[in-house]
Amino acid sequence: MTSSVGNKIRLSVFGESHGLAIGCTLEGVPSGVKIDFDALMTQMSRRAPGKDKTATTRKEADIPELISGVVDGVTTGAPITIIIKNNDTKSHNYDNLRDNPRPSHADYAASVKYGGANDIRGGGHFSARLTAPIVAAGAICRQILKDEGITVGGHILSIGGVEDKRFDPVNVTDTELEALSSKLFALISPEKEKPMRAEVESARLDCDSVGGAAELAAVGLPVGLGSHMFLGVENVVSNILYGVPAVKGISFGAGFGYAALKGSEANDQMYFDENGAVKCYTNNCGGITGGMTNGMPLIVTVALKPTPSIAKEQKTVNLKTGENTTLKIEGRHDPCIVPRALPVLEAALSIALLDLLALGEEV
Repeated sequence: MTSSVGNKIRLSVFGESHGLAIGCTLEGVPSGVKIDFDALMTQMSRRAPGKDKTATTRKEADIPELISGVVDGVTTGAPITIIIKNNDTKSHNYDNLRDNPRPSHADYAASVKYGGANDIRGGGHFSARLTAPIVAAGAICRQILKDEGITVGGHILSIGGVEDKRFDPVNVTDTELEALSSKLFALISPEKEKPMRAEVESARLDCDSVGGAAELAAVGLPVGLGSHMFLGVENVVSNILYGVPAVKGISFGAGFGYAALKGSEANDQMYFDENGAVKCYTNNCGGITGGMTNGMPLIVTVALKPTPSIAKEQKTVNLKTGENTTLKIEGRHDPCIVPRALPVLEAALSIALLDLLALGEEV
C-alpha cells in the first residue's frame, strides 16, 4: 500500500482510524521556517470532528505533535514527522462490516485486495480520519506559501441543492481568502448557511447523508509554475486532491462548461494593466494555460460525494455465507462531509503548490 505523494515536497501518511495514532512525514521543507502553531491549530480546528451538527459526534482533540524536523518551533530541514493520537474510538460498531461490506465504501475492494487482513475499524487506513495529518502538513506549507506572497483559500460552493456565490475568477483577493480560511462554515454569502444546514439536518433525520462541492482559489502565484505535460499544475494538484476521501470530481476554471462554448467565448483575452503586468479580461482557464500558471487566480472546483456510511437500511452481500443481505450501519458518521473537507482540500492544494514552487524551473 502506497500513501505518499509529491516530488520535491513529499508527503507520506500513516496510521488507522482506530489505531493508537495517525500521522504523516513531510519531506523537502526548507530549514529556518518559524512555524505559527496558532495558525496551524486554526486549520486543525476547522477539520476536527464533534464540533457541529453537520459532523460526526466523535470527539478528538486533534492536537498534532511534531516529533522531528522542528526545534524550538523552527524547521531544521530534516523530514517533519507529525503524530495525532486517537482517543475516542468505538471499534465494536464495525464488527459486522468484516463480512457485510458497506455500499460505496472501500470495505469490499480492500477485503479482496488484502485478503481480508485490512483494518475494518472505522475504515482503518481508508478512513477520512487520515485527512487530519494532511491538514497539519498543509498548514505548514500554507505558511511558507504566505511568506512567498501566495495565499490559498476556499469556500463551500454547494450542499445538496443549495449553492453559494462563486468567486469572481478575475478579482479574487488575498484578503477574501484569508477571511474565509478561518471560518468553520466558510461561505461568500452568509445567508446561504441556514438553508445549507437545513439540507444536512433533513438528511440526518432521514438516516441519510448529502454531498456537495467546494471552490478553492490561490492568488499571488508567479507565472510559469508547472509544465506542459505530466507535471502540469492540473496534474500535480489533482494527484493530491484525489487522495482526499469523497472527492469524485475536479475541474479548473470553466471546467466542463468549456464543452458548450465557442473559442471566441472561451478564450481569455489579454491586456496590460496599469502596472504593465499581463492580465486577462476573463479567467475561464482558471489561472492555468499549457499546464502552467499564467498570473491569474488559480480556481479549482471539487465535487464531494455523500458519506457512504448511513443508518438507512441498504442492500449488500455477506462474504462469509455468499448470500445477499441487508445492512444497517451503526456508529458515528458525518451526515455531510463538505464543511470538514474544505480545510483538507485547502491543505492539499497548499502542499501541491509548494511542491510546484520547489520544482521551479526543473520542469
